[in-house]
Amino acid sequence: MHFYYTRHGQTVWNVENKICGATDSPLTDKGRVQATELGEKILAEGLQIDEILYSPLSRARDTALIVSEITGIPARAEVRLTEQNFGKWEGTPRNGADFQADKQNFVTSFEGGESMLKLAQRIYNVIDDIKKQDKIYLLVAHNGISRVVESYFHDMTNEEYAAFGIRNCEIRKYNFE
Repeated sequence: MHFYYTRHGQTVWNVENKICGATDSPLTDKGRVQATELGEKILAEGLQIDEILYSPLSRARDTALIVSEITGIPARAEVRLTEQNFGKWEGTPRNGADFQADKQNFVTSFEGGESMLKLAQRIYNVIDDIKKQDKIYLLVAHNGISRVVESYFHDMTNEEYAAFGIRNCEIRKYNFE
């Protein structure tokens, strides 16, 4: 068994180089095009997907619903796929030195946010739950969530984890073994 993972399309705050986290930032026109191209790619490659689970934040929801409309794959929200709340860092520059350093502290809540460890527990539980199903899923979520998914399958140093990311609407396949 396996599942697929993708990050939402480009957002306004992606363009502005701001940390979105749990703050809702809408898709740009380019983000909607990326979602359309993802749906078309899924069809063209004949990917067998039974259901789409998506983060309820609008950028992931809208991406998932565009893909669903194109492919006919049913989609539903999965609240546990919501992006990590980065607390005081939300809306600040993504490449800020202080944020980059803080991102490597896995137990901190970022003054009002969610720690990496709590995020990992939440996402690992989602993966464990879908592993038990007899379905192939596409998870549509966020860059921060992609780090946790990657760490479920591959050992990573703290630095590798903090640096990991995927492009908007990049699709990855993960195999359960």
